[in-house]
Amino acid sequence: MKNKNYDLIVIGAGAAGIMASIIAARNGKNVLLLEKLSQIAAKLKATGGGRCNLTNTLSNEEFMGRFGRDGRFMQEALKLFDHNDLVAFFDSIGVETHAPDGYRVFPTSHSSLTIIEALKSEMEKLGVTVLSSQKVEKILIDDERTKGVKTTKDSFFAPNVIIATGGLGYPVLGAEGDGYTMASELGHKITALHPAMMPLRTKEKWENCRADTIPKVELRVALPKHKKLRANGDLIFTKNGIRGPVVLDFARDVTPLLDTYGEVPILLNLTKGMDEHKILNHLKTQAQNNPDPKILDLVASLLPRPLSEELCTLSGIDPEERWGKIGGAQKDTLIKTLAWTPMTITGHDGFKMAMITRGGVNLKEINPKTMQSKLIQGLYFCGEVMNIDGPCGGYNLQWSFSSGALAGKLLQ
Repeated sequence: MKNKNYDLIVIGAGAAGIMASIIAARNGKNVLLLEKLSQIAAKLKATGGGRCNLTNTLSNEEFMGRFGRDGRFMQEALKLFDHNDLVAFFDSIGVETHAPDGYRVFPTSHSSLTIIEALKSEMEKLGVTVLSSQKVEKILIDDERTKGVKTTKDSFFAPNVIIATGGLGYPVLGAEGDGYTMASELGHKITALHPAMMPLRTKEKWENCRADTIPKVELRVALPKHKKLRANGDLIFTKNGIRGPVVLDFARDVTPLLDTYGEVPILLNLTKGMDEHKILNHLKTQAQNNPDPKILDLVASLLPRPLSEELCTLSGIDPEERWGKIGGAQKDTLIKTLAWTPMTITGHDGFKMAMITRGGVNLKEINPKTMQSKLIQGLYFCGEVMNIDGPCGGYNLQWSFSSGALAGKLLQ
């Protein structure tokens, strides 16, 4: 390629890098987008099971709150480019979106390919140079500021470089953590990295319960120092443990604890928030309407039958026993188990099953008003490579687009 000089080089053609490239090009910058894979947007293609949950309709305050203590770091990025701006952006490039449940926003096609093709077309229209199969080996620095990058094939030069390489999740889609290496080599601190948004393994093996989705489950960590860690949502039992939206959200808090404690005891409310008093009244009412009922039949009025059987056994009660035949202590144990079912998280499948990464480039070393490094002039970050991650439901993709827009817009 003849031209090796640009205003901006973006490393990583995911959601964040593509958005940064488009915004910079719209502002008249000559942009080079480098992707180490043969195709761009591999992870974006897989987002939401291919349906592409782009964002959600929460206010900016609520949105930031879901990211925990680091959420305020996003304030300037969201002020510039929040979910309303994202919807308007996609409308401007020919992609219609909707929120069928009033909360999660999807392209009306419910296909990530619609999103990717529209982004490709916009970059082509703006003259963004996109080079695939270009793995960046090193960011070139001169006197504490960026001057370009060296790839496995060539060198390219620009006064501004954006690292948008993502995290370690889904290595089959190109995640290798190379952005962390580049940032570290330039003096940036990388926080501890943990897989997040993934299924979890448990000591308990309730294989017969796999057919049902349990709605509105609350999960809590049952460790004295971490009792505030909890999540709510739908849960599915698997051959080796648990999965589902609530588990994906919960995993980001649990995986660091596994490194510390080896295994993590948890409590599950599987009865849609019912407490012991409400559960007891429900069982009594069912018993009154069903002369001499089996314990299993009563519990199955609350939960799927296979799960009911497991919980009876866990409580030390024969599921076939009659309600009138068991004593008060046994009933008390059963009700306590139904209100808060104990399980033990023992592990996970590592980054190969993680949708996102918890940890990354230290936020204290990045200017939240520009996404520029506080250490190196002309170096910017956007997306998952930074130490900020949120729950499932469009949060992380919106953050990628917002941080990409801010990094692309405020170039020096």
